[in-house]
Amino acid sequence: MLYIGVDLGTSAVKLLLMNGNGKIIKTLSKSYPVNFPQSGWSEQDPTDWVINSVDGINKILKGQNRSEVAGISFGGQMHGLVAVDKNGDVIRPAILWNDGRSEEESMYLNNEIGRDKLSEYTGNISFAGFTAPKVLWLKKNEPSNFEKIYKILLPKDYLAYKFCGEFVTDVSDASGTLYFDCRNRIWSNPMLSILGITEDMLPAVHESYEVVGTLLPEICERTGLDASCKIIIGAGDNAAAAIGTSTILDGDCNISLGTSGTIFIASDKFVTDSNNSLHAFDHANGMYHLMGCMLSAASCNKWWCDNIIRTYDYEGQQKNIKTLGDNDVYFLPYLMGERSPINDSRARAAFIGMSMDTKREDMMQAVLEGVCFALKDSFEACRAMGVEIKSASVCGGGAKSPLWRKILSNVLDIELTRTENDEGPALGAAILASVGCGEYSSVEQACKAIVSKTVTETPDIELVDKYKNRYETFKKIYPAIKGGGIW
Repeated sequence: MLYIGVDLGTSAVKLLLMNGNGKIIKTLSKSYPVNFPQSGWSEQDPTDWVINSVDGINKILKGQNRSEVAGISFGGQMHGLVAVDKNGDVIRPAILWNDGRSEEESMYLNNEIGRDKLSEYTGNISFAGFTAPKVLWLKKNEPSNFEKIYKILLPKDYLAYKFCGEFVTDVSDASGTLYFDCRNRIWSNPMLSILGITEDMLPAVHESYEVVGTLLPEICERTGLDASCKIIIGAGDNAAAAIGTSTILDGDCNISLGTSGTIFIASDKFVTDSNNSLHAFDHANGMYHLMGCMLSAASCNKWWCDNIIRTYDYEGQQKNIKTLGDNDVYFLPYLMGERSPINDSRARAAFIGMSMDTKREDMMQAVLEGVCFALKDSFEACRAMGVEIKSASVCGGGAKSPLWRKILSNVLDIELTRTENDEGPALGAAILASVGCGEYSSVEQACKAIVSKTVTETPDIELVDKYKNRYETFKKIYPAIKGGGIW
């Protein structure tokens, strides 16, 4: 049988076709726009997700026997607010994960409701990117739209609804709403009361590998797929990427250098850190995980190359970077504010340390290093909890750069591995589809059969020491700028 994984990303939807043995037959990507109606705002038209996903399925199945497609599942950008009316129509553009407009509402939740209460109710504190403060923002600023709401969905769950007609979500994606009790894997009634919403306004919650329906006649007609094709709900993009990299056993770690950057640590138990600087979420395999998330990772490289030095030759810009560990230039990668661990939606990016002999290569290197230093912030929060990480898999667009991987390995002082197929969330979604359809008895069995890893980077003692010293300087820059009242 065949399985389709749909990775609903921020800038594009990626589709992957896999057979029952785990062989990837074909992948493709279809892009769509992100809209920034105001500074710090980020929105999308959910219709674009559906159109491009359906078109992508048709393209990826060209030349294939469509009756062999047994299941479709999803990995999706998390935290987005998709509000639909009683007819299932979108009320307003989706407010995305990297949207910072709800800072005031997030501060209200943290300071007035209280971090201790939030942690008790959900296992987490509020970040502006989470869904709960977006709900409060919509309620306050667009009351007429709020009154129209029949269901509040997450991005991939809207796609699932358009495919199978069911309002459903999974535990990993629901974990990022801040109105889900992650410890008990249920919606949090105290949080719903605080937000002024009811459980019937939310989708039914499933484990990530569960079948939630079959294809609607309209989708069958548009794709040529059988009505028996199952929809498996799938997972939030980071949990899906963890499945795609076999980050499933207690203590396993995956680092994503995608649009955002994450450090993801699988856990058999539900645990939180004392400062709640890391997210404590449910995993797609029925277990749990800790996660540190930075809002701008590979997008920093894209911004620097596309917008500033005006080139799309990303690889070429890294060729002249020869000396690591000695750069005088630093870069704060806070282009869209920041989440873990500083939780400051007003933070902004900055270069510091330039002189008359600073070259473009120095600034390019600083961008790559700055992202790694910011990931190390979350890494150090893990270590403070007593979690020692000796190795990690690395995925995402930035992980394709050998130079970036080398910097990351030495900044974190760990061995890095990569999967044979660097397909992240799309592969994870396809694996979840295969489990839901009974091809494998469990997520663990499927990952063992499908995912293989190879070591790509090992730290160099001299470079590790140099980057330890540079990280100590990096840590001082944000507090100094914030303390100076610039932000």
